[in-house]
Amino acid sequence: MSIKAFTDYLQLERNYSSLTVKAYKNDINSFQSFLIQEFDDSELGKVNYSQIRSWIVQLVESKISNRSVNRKVSALNSYYKFLLKIGDIEINPLAKHKALKTSKKIQVPFSEAEINIALDDLKYEDDYEGLRNKLIIELFYSTGIRRIELVNIKLSDIDFGNKTLKVLGKRNKERYVPLLQSVIETIEVYLPKRKELSVIEDVHSLFLTKKGVKIYETLVYRIINEYFSLASNKVKKSPHILRHSFATHLLNQGADLNAVKELLGHSSLAATQIYTHNSIAELKKVYSNAHPRSKK
Repeated sequence: MSIKAFTDYLQLERNYSSLTVKAYKNDINSFQSFLIQEFDDSELGKVNYSQIRSWIVQLVESKISNRSVNRKVSALNSYYKFLLKIGDIEINPLAKHKALKTSKKIQVPFSEAEINIALDDLKYEDDYEGLRNKLIIELFYSTGIRRIELVNIKLSDIDFGNKTLKVLGKRNKERYVPLLQSVIETIEVYLPKRKELSVIEDVHSLFLTKKGVKIYETLVYRIINEYFSLASNKVKKSPHILRHSFATHLLNQGADLNAVKELLGHSSLAATQIYTHNSIAELKKVYSNAHPRSKK
């Protein structure tokens, strides 16, 4: 079975993004190249675990992180699960594989004070880019959307009457998130500036570059990094940290975990529960103030 059949399955049946499909394809091609180089064999369907283990060892020795190795092996495992599903193989050679140990990355959210500095104290130019950048930060913090979800927002996704935003999440799953009145007001100021652009090529996209084309992910990252470098001393300043801050601050204020899960577009509570760890300081404060014996 060709790799193309697998990537078609990911894209058409599993609704994976084109970037994810490309990453899976690259990882499988990388393993196939290793097979040819080390074993003079390109038959992916006939490999055994010892051959895969040799590839893993080579990856580790090339100094890439265990996290990256696990991602590559996971892509290969998905391929073998697909071959198993369609009957091309009888045993998945990775069935008993255990992922390499990885250190847990601590994602430190922005404080409410840092968010307030970024939104209220920093100077935004009164032009198209200034208004666009402020709206981007407001949307990230008020909705918790992912970077690619923000990039893909269309004008038609905004419902001013109901004050909601339609978001296209992972695997093309739609969800609706509420919009604060302050965000609605920023959008209403931004849209006339957007109309004044000399050229608009991507007419349906909410966020555009100065040249009138749809904004792209690396530019969004640079915008967040630039403004939060002025508002925060934290090492990592990214759209994902804003998403992290959104969830953590909601939970700190007593929001229901299931509600936060829905807002974030998570498919399971387990993905949302990672944000509860960041609320432990707030829980300690509540505990200390509320427990009858805390003052003794």
